[in-house]
Amino acid sequence: MRPLEVVLLLADLFAYVSVLLPKPRAPRWLRYPAFAALPIAGAQAVIEGPRWQMIPAYLFGALIFLAGIVRSRRWASTPGKNRPLVTYLGAGLGALGLALSATLAAVLPVFRFPRPHGPYGIGTMTYHWVDSSRPEIFTDDPDDVRELMVQVWYPAEVDPSAPRAPYVEDGRILESTLRLINLPGFILTHLKYVTTNAVPGAPVAGAQTSYPLLIFSHGRGGFRQHNTLQVEELVSHGYIVATIDHPYAASAVRFPDERLATFDGRMFDPEHPGHARFLDGVIPFLAQDAIFTLNRLAALNEADPNGLLTGRLDMQRAGIFGSSLGGIVSAEACLLEPRLQACLVQDVFMPADVVEAGLQQPTLWFSRDRGTMQLEGWTQEDIDETESTIRTTFENSHADRYLVLVPGMFHNEFSDAALLAWPPLARKLGLIGTIDSRRAQQITIDFSLAFFDQHLKGIPSALLDNPTEQYPEVLFEVRRP
Repeated sequence: MRPLEVVLLLADLFAYVSVLLPKPRAPRWLRYPAFAALPIAGAQAVIEGPRWQMIPAYLFGALIFLAGIVRSRRWASTPGKNRPLVTYLGAGLGALGLALSATLAAVLPVFRFPRPHGPYGIGTMTYHWVDSSRPEIFTDDPDDVRELMVQVWYPAEVDPSAPRAPYVEDGRILESTLRLINLPGFILTHLKYVTTNAVPGAPVAGAQTSYPLLIFSHGRGGFRQHNTLQVEELVSHGYIVATIDHPYAASAVRFPDERLATFDGRMFDPEHPGHARFLDGVIPFLAQDAIFTLNRLAALNEADPNGLLTGRLDMQRAGIFGSSLGGIVSAEACLLEPRLQACLVQDVFMPADVVEAGLQQPTLWFSRDRGTMQLEGWTQEDIDETESTIRTTFENSHADRYLVLVPGMFHNEFSDAALLAWPPLARKLGLIGTIDSRRAQQITIDFSLAFFDQHLKGIPSALLDNPTEQYPEVLFEVRRP
């Protein structure tokens, strides 16, 4: 919980005790705490920002304030026939309200991203790009063309005092995906208070003239920031990462003029939860989002209108990675675009054309063993398709390729999902598996860095030769041409 949230709950508790004490026995100074809780609630809402989890605490502060006024009057101490019932009922409701607010605030926290381990600070800028050459296939308007929001994260000079960029500027963008899984749309609105480690518009780090480039593609119903933990680690180790919001495949994308492109329900089929047939027709289109982004980044490298990234992107060392649907998009983009020199795919089946042709670039696949997928509740059809298409693509590919299976790791752990809730609740919701979530995050980060370092920076990695000493639980396979 945030500091003022803790102060508010303690103030509510202290005021609650002061009102419950019988007035004749209570010291005179105990009449005042009842009047402090409401101003503290106001200060917390103004300074830290209100969130729905704290509503019981806000209401309690108001009620205890009124109770303090009533108690201060002479007639409040007059015994009456219903006084014990009212007292016990109020005490019970007050205790319930305090417990509820504390629990909600703790299990759905305004969390903090851990500080990345690399030597660089992190800067970020967001761009709105229009691809006038491509009609928008998700809408019926023939005049619509494809638009993207792309956030660029880059190595920056370290500045501990600079204000940090928000994780999600508007928590409401997740409403459509939450409703799709029968959760209230407001449940994650508090994410707007979460901050990243990135500083908007920070100067690019001067340690190198340019930095290798990575493109990130999010999962179905996700958003461009949903692998921020992984992205920030890569950036802190000297990569520029461009994260794409894919309109209509994302939960929602808000454009600068406030238009909102919400998730297209055809992307999800309850009869085929892992592979909606609608996906087959849009995967090449989404892969073009990545290729268009690569083109715009090349133009940005020539002349950045913000004056930050001109000449700072090493376009000769470019790769791509993605989770779930984003992994499919990454593989398809690598099939189509030879400028992408390394491909990292996280826990998803491969499209038919990629399976048939294989990939020319070095590729690393993350996934899990069959038993973990069954434990998570995947259908047999989804398990078979994921395993068989990854295996066949692995065999058909032509460069160095790696298969990393992490037993006990659930699908959502290839994103920031493990940070969203208190671990026991996250496990109950199926967001995390039986492996320790911090261990799962570290495995993902270490293999991602090792893979891109070896194939984009030319830094040999012992982890990619023999990972069993560091991660004995990982099932690992490597194939070289």
